[in-house]
Amino acid sequence: MLDINFEIKDKILEIVKGDITLRNTDAIVNAANRYLQHGGGVALAIVRRGGDIIQTESNMIIRNQGPIPTGKAVYTSAGNLKSKYVIHVVGPDYNEYAPDAATEFLKMSINSCFDLALKLRLKSISLPAISSGIYGFPKDKCADILIQETFRHLEKRDSLKKVEFVLFDEITADIFANTAKKYFEIYKSKK
Repeated sequence: MLDINFEIKDKILEIVKGDITLRNTDAIVNAANRYLQHGGGVALAIVRRGGDIIQTESNMIIRNQGPIPTGKAVYTSAGNLKSKYVIHVVGPDYNEYAPDAATEFLKMSINSCFDLALKLRLKSISLPAISSGIYGFPKDKCADILIQETFRHLEKRDSLKKVEFVLFDEITADIFANTAKKYFEIYKSKK
């Protein structure tokens, strides 16, 4: 099992190969669709392990706010999960946007998660490879954007003490680990 840490100031970036539904962080992130219908992939696993309350609260959000725009995040309780919250973020469908627009939406997605984490006063968060599954975002580009934005966040902000990317398969975990190593070298060279 892959599990590697990088220290940025007094904060930790961790890359983990594993099951995000088992993580014991303040929040786990669900790469959701605009209607928060958690019928497949990680979303379904989150509801199965966390309980129907997650889908019930998601339905209430949609009833009150309408569909969630791409790049935005909302949250529900975590039901039976170890986390306090599930942050649901709508990442871009890579085939729906021009590459530059998809990149900007993916940046908005992760930063929306970080903004919500600050609002909720979270100390730790677990993220998947947003948009790299059925939304088709190339894994290497996805890793580059998400890791770069995470380094920016951890270098500047005071809230989160730990950000971990929890990746289900070996290939994605390796891509994220190698990308994190690259950005960590850049970070160390600036010190």
